[in-house]
Amino acid sequence: MPCNLSYFYITVRVHYIHYVPIMSANDKQYISYNNVHQLCQVSAERIKNFKPDLIIAIGGGGFIPARILRTFLKEPGVPTIRIFAIILSLYEDLNSVGSEVEEVGVKVSRTQWIDYEQCKLDLVGKNVLIVDEVDDTRTTLHYALSELEKDAAEQAKAKGIDTEKSPEMKTNFGIFVLHDKQKPKKADLPAEMLNDKNRYFAAKTVPDKWYAYPWESTDIVFHTRMAIEQGNDIFIPEQEHKQ
Repeated sequence: MPCNLSYFYITVRVHYIHYVPIMSANDKQYISYNNVHQLCQVSAERIKNFKPDLIIAIGGGGFIPARILRTFLKEPGVPTIRIFAIILSLYEDLNSVGSEVEEVGVKVSRTQWIDYEQCKLDLVGKNVLIVDEVDDTRTTLHYALSELEKDAAEQAKAKGIDTEKSPEMKTNFGIFVLHDKQKPKKADLPAEMLNDKNRYFAAKTVPDKWYAYPWESTDIVFHTRMAIEQGNDIFIPEQEHKQ
């Protein structure tokens, strides 16, 4: 895979083998591009405290927020933050129908991943920001973080680095999502991350509803009109611009 691009375009396939409650049309919240842009804007100042060295976007919902966020993280005289993307295939079997035994857990596989050698990407000692659009069941975020932590540990071991003795060489991970749904999660994130306002960033904490993002729309005019009617559009007043 060529590495002369800012990031790679890949997709996520998630296969669910359990029933999901059907939400009514009243539960569907339309989110506009303007809203996504401003959610990234208001989150950027906090994320700057994390000082990310690189961004890893989870496809497909993490692509656009990651690219918008990078604009607001840009600092004069500092190289542009590189964006990479990952793909996971998840097979959930948490509430299988017709089975006497409920299998608690998720089987995960890397469908496509970062080629660290080809991309000359070293995670050791870096601040890595993982980006996705929503923290829903937390399954994808949990496994993305777990797999990336393994990669970072393997890279440190290959270099002969003991991160316990040299804590400055430890890879620090942070997470940014547009929306964190208030609901029971099916997977966990480290408590030290969730309790650290400079490592876990959710632009908004929202009720457990259906959030429709603009990049999923087949009629962006209708989508945007609905977002405006629901109050999910511009929330920051227009700023004065210097000519």
